[in-house]
Amino acid sequence: MAGLREDKKRRTRQAIGDVAMRLFAERGFEAVTVNEIAEAAGVAKVTLFKYFPSKESLVLHAVEEDLAGVVLARPPGRSPLRALREYLLAFAAAPIGDADELIARMKVIVDSPALIAAVNRLQYGSRRALARALLPGGRPLMPCEPGESSPTPGAAGEGSFAPCEAGDGTPPRNDAAPGAAGHHPQPAGAPGAEPAALAAELAAAQISAAVLTLQETFFQRVAAGMPPAEAGRLLRGDVDLAFDLLENGLAWLGEKGTT
Repeated sequence: MAGLREDKKRRTRQAIGDVAMRLFAERGFEAVTVNEIAEAAGVAKVTLFKYFPSKESLVLHAVEEDLAGVVLARPPGRSPLRALREYLLAFAAAPIGDADELIARMKVIVDSPALIAAVNRLQYGSRRALARALLPGGRPLMPCEPGESSPTPGAAGEGSFAPCEAGDGTPPRNDAAPGAAGHHPQPAGAPGAEPAALAAELAAAQISAAVLTLQETFFQRVAAGMPPAEAGRLLRGDVDLAFDLLENGLAWLGEKGTT
């Protein structure tokens, strides 16, 4: 019975999301109300909000990346960068489904100022969560802002976040190799954990920027008409390039840039 209930929940959530995307694609995000979506999906407004906590989440749930969850769920001895590389390579190897649906979703986002702002907030929160996940134990050792969340261990993609101030109670881990993201040597005489926190913020910023660039490149290829399978094949090479750069640094640029 539990399996049937979960299957019904999945189908209901999918149906609501499909109806919302159809209406958004037809009329634009701002022109459609939550009441209209609920009515078209044949559910009560309160039911809709059980599955999607906000109007923006009806669109953005499909493009969220829980990088912090990937880091926290990695096996002992695996570095954060290796875990993230493997996660993105697996994404690149998996079928993306309906390319037209993906393109429509991206167009809805690009055409909506509200969704662009929501994406920016989402990316900022994701980067801060990743920074905390890169610290030993995932503890919030850098200042947190109101409403921010701190990652707690769980399966990647589950959005397993607790209030930032609460911490997660997991034992510290620092099994990343020296020089890799997740390993934060503190200079002699450094006050407390501040250097580790800054190192985590800087690493998270670089990783997040690399992942965003990979996503944008992939979506641009699909939008230009490239078959999804070919775009995925190229994405695998892009992921390896990005993480080779993250692991080895940018010294190869030299004084004259890429030449």
